[in-house]
Amino acid sequence: MPQHVAIEAVRIADGSAMLDGDLRVAESAAGLVIFAHGSGSSRFSSRNRQVADALDAAGFATLLLDLLTRDEESLDQHTREFRFDIPRLGRRVLAAAEWAKQHPALRGLPLGYFGASTGAAAALIAAAEDPDSCAAVVSRGGRPDLAAGALPRVTAPTLLIVGGDDEVVIDLNREAMAQISTDVKLEIIPGATHLFEEPGTLEEVSRLAIAWFASAVKGR
Repeated sequence: MPQHVAIEAVRIADGSAMLDGDLRVAESAAGLVIFAHGSGSSRFSSRNRQVADALDAAGFATLLLDLLTRDEESLDQHTREFRFDIPRLGRRVLAAAEWAKQHPALRGLPLGYFGASTGAAAALIAAAEDPDSCAAVVSRGGRPDLAAGALPRVTAPTLLIVGGDDEVVIDLNREAMAQISTDVKLEIIPGATHLFEEPGTLEEVSRLAIAWFASAVKGR
């Protein structure tokens, strides 16, 4: 991680709901990447934190955000009623983007979204709803099919990363690609399963994500 990284615990409002996040801003950050976590996960996801560390080291600011409130998350652990509420999750990614536009250290930075599992659908909905603000989207083991109605409206360059042994999700991503008219690419990492727990696979995700966001930032 670069020197002079400012670390801040933040709370972001979505109406009356308050969302917890961890913001890390490197000096002279090239852009901001907002993380949208998948079903049953949170800002403490070890896998997303590993990718965020790599992005920080590459000179990006990162925001790891809980898309559910503490009460919602507690209830969801028993009922699972919120984790597939994709419109709610997408709206909250948008709320984070609007919050970032007003933050003194983030104002004016190019914005990207990194979504995992169902969080990828939330990220794509946010990208579709505010196309002028989003520079790029990266999905890791994502379910872009859950954002089906929004996919034709996505204009940001989109990278879909899927494990080579995650066959069902590969098919879902290929079907989603056909609905995205912008620059979209599918990267399949050999030997990786859905959670990218195999040695070296998350490092490859990080490498691909950094290159994708860096290219998008240069084009802004």
